[in-house]
Amino acid sequence: MNIALSRLANQGIANPTFDEPGDVVTWLGALQAQDYLGTLWAIGLRMTNANERRIEQAIADRTIVRTWPMRGTLHFVAPQDVRWLLELLAPRTITKSAGRYRQLELDEATFTRSKEVFANALQGGKQLTRDEMVQLLEQANIATASQRGYHILGRSALDGLICFGAPSGKQQTFTLLDEWVTPTNRLARDEALAELARRYFTSHGPAMLSDFVWWSGLTITDARAGVDLAKSHLDQAMIEGQRYWFSAAMPSKKDHSDPLYLLPGFDEYMLGYMDRRASLDALHTKKIQPGGNGVFSPTIVIDGKVTGTWKRTFKKGMVVIELAPFRPLTPAEINAFSSAAHRYGEFLGMPVVLP
Repeated sequence: MNIALSRLANQGIANPTFDEPGDVVTWLGALQAQDYLGTLWAIGLRMTNANERRIEQAIADRTIVRTWPMRGTLHFVAPQDVRWLLELLAPRTITKSAGRYRQLELDEATFTRSKEVFANALQGGKQLTRDEMVQLLEQANIATASQRGYHILGRSALDGLICFGAPSGKQQTFTLLDEWVTPTNRLARDEALAELARRYFTSHGPAMLSDFVWWSGLTITDARAGVDLAKSHLDQAMIEGQRYWFSAAMPSKKDHSDPLYLLPGFDEYMLGYMDRRASLDALHTKKIQPGGNGVFSPTIVIDGKVTGTWKRTFKKGMVVIELAPFRPLTPAEINAFSSAAHRYGEFLGMPVVLP
């Protein structure tokens, strides 16, 4: 089994079949989304016919929701999943953030007051920008300096009060979750653990238990329980002494029509795993994390392997795409890069210039 190629296919990157942004997000379970524009492409490259406007319309139509469901990191999730994911995963994120809260002198009383301010201001379907939300706190004599405002917003989302609304121009907005997303049925804890494990290993497999722990933020005990509960939907294999889990329905052979893909910096293909050796040579780790600060560069993936980085620059209604390969590319790979770059240009709706 080729782990990297199987992941490309199972994540919907190779031979995409999804028609709607909501289909992509539901399949993946959650899609990391702190780089907003990059995440639009992460969804688009997994669709059969996508453009940036279509995915932003899905946000406005509430068929995908952006919030902090896991690991204290922004993700897109399906509206029907947002509440059970928060109920299952948010308590651990809050517990792990306790030290930072103390450093910032953020106590439960402050969080409660902040949520009251937000609830009053957003009631009736209002959507406010981050600056407007911070201004509300300051007007209520709740200090927001030194990242206090960021953590207050994040905690309000973890508690299920707010989520992101539709963008206003280039500004992100916040709104009340209960007004933005129709109420859905709750899942019992065991049901939630089983569903999350099934969703992860079906869309991200082959993957190890440690990958699931990293991705979800669950304890090892809870992650193992989720796998045990989802076993009827999963298969397993020992590869180089490690146990990998994947969908029981996964075909034995994957067909890859495109040898090269341009992935955004925080794509699930990289960020969905603790162990990235199947797709990334350890010698290149610093090249995709040049600042060493958790920021990932967009990557070039050839036959499942990260083989370089790329960047875009906008100039007079065009997008310039430059590549920095880790090795010389063959003529066929250069042609494949050109095709992938023009696909991205079509997604943006603008012509592409290649250096």
